[in-house]
Amino acid sequence: MTRRHFGWRYLLTLSCLAVLAAGCATGTPPETGPDSSGTSTAGQSEADLQLLNGTPNGAWESSYEPLDAGPVLIRGGTVMTAAGEEIKGGDVLLVGGRIEAVGVGLDAPPDASIIDAAGRFVTPGIIDSHSHLGVYPSPGVEGMGEGNEATNPVTAEVWAEHGVWPQDPGFWRALAGGVTTLQVLPGSANLIGGRGVTLKLVPGMGVTDMMFPGAPMGLKMACGENPKRVYESRGPSTRMGNVAGYREAFIRAQKYREKWDLWLAGDRTSDRPDRDLALETLAEVLRGNILIQAHCYRADDMLTMLELAQEFGLSIRSFHHAVEAYKIRDRLAAEDVAASMWVDWWGFKMEAFDGIPQNIALVSDAGARAILHTDSDLEIQVLNQNAARAMYAGRSAGLDVSRDQALRWITINSAWALGIDGQTGSLEPGKAGDVVIWSGDPFSVYSRADQVLIDGAVVYDRLRSDGNPVSDFELGILADMGQRGGS
Repeated sequence: MTRRHFGWRYLLTLSCLAVLAAGCATGTPPETGPDSSGTSTAGQSEADLQLLNGTPNGAWESSYEPLDAGPVLIRGGTVMTAAGEEIKGGDVLLVGGRIEAVGVGLDAPPDASIIDAAGRFVTPGIIDSHSHLGVYPSPGVEGMGEGNEATNPVTAEVWAEHGVWPQDPGFWRALAGGVTTLQVLPGSANLIGGRGVTLKLVPGMGVTDMMFPGAPMGLKMACGENPKRVYESRGPSTRMGNVAGYREAFIRAQKYREKWDLWLAGDRTSDRPDRDLALETLAEVLRGNILIQAHCYRADDMLTMLELAQEFGLSIRSFHHAVEAYKIRDRLAAEDVAASMWVDWWGFKMEAFDGIPQNIALVSDAGARAILHTDSDLEIQVLNQNAARAMYAGRSAGLDVSRDQALRWITINSAWALGIDGQTGSLEPGKAGDVVIWSGDPFSVYSRADQVLIDGAVVYDRLRSDGNPVSDFELGILADMGQRGGS
């Protein structure tokens, strides 16, 4: 496979350096970059730029290549775009792996494959903003657990992608549930647990084959009880200690960032700074290149994290779990911070006791970005049904929750939290052909994902007997089960 996406991360950093402390928007690569001589437009070598972002020689970049797919016309279904429209008898035309048009009575190119969706529903691919598939895979045995580097309260140096097992059978269970993209995060043992990675659910020999091209990394942080419990004997053992730990880490990162920014801006009064993997990560967070994904349950913890963000000029992308997000929904809306929530997981520890099933609908009703996530290898298979449960919980409380809103909770809002909403998450021209064709209304418990397309290619088809992704790990097991079943 070719490395067509080589260098995107460090080029994004170069764009930020043009304005240094002014920060940097994520989502699309900048236009500036190295010239033909191999020297960047800022006069720095590619090696310097790569070192700043922790990817020397182009390592750890996405090697994802879309599967072969000719033009596809999905015809005559109820098309739910997650962009405000629900089109009965609608069509979706995919060309070159992207959405060419959405409407009624679209003409198909001469060489197009036609999928008859009459009587069925068509939606964007589902996106889970919080998953541990691959780092806590099936089977769930001790030797397979890669999610928590529980050796220090701050382990910003670790990357989830370095622990992902691409053969996790859970990926293909999720795909069969209509999930096309997910964010794999480290666990929540630590104050700062490390970098997360966004994956497309396509088979790959290694994790880079699954990595969503151009998707910014996430930084997993955790509030409250988990780091207190894990580090009780050595500290932090209180919420006070938690916050002190965050602040100390970012103070160190500010100094590290300043040294590297001066070096890259041409200051040679001192030697090039030594690399520090943890501080590289936090410096990229300060620049805005890595998006903060913060595990927080209680409203007061979330408010504390917003104060932390203000102190260091950070932007929190999404609070995760956020069972008390409804209490601060207006603040979340005002500051454009998303909340990634469950439908009704609550009560399993003290900080989860004030969870209510109307949480998602209340946050959405306030104008904040509400997201339904799973944190589960089982719940990820029924995200559509959980969205329906959350929708009806809101309606039962008297809120006017539309079907479009509920669909956004598992598509475009999730894409925004991952920094990829310009590329996927809704059925709009120009976006990736990540599409699910459902046997019926996706908010019905009786509906199943019939076909799942990623970049215009049918990756999963419930109606075919073979050809769907299967983990190498299961090949012998499934064959053996079949033999025993027939004996």
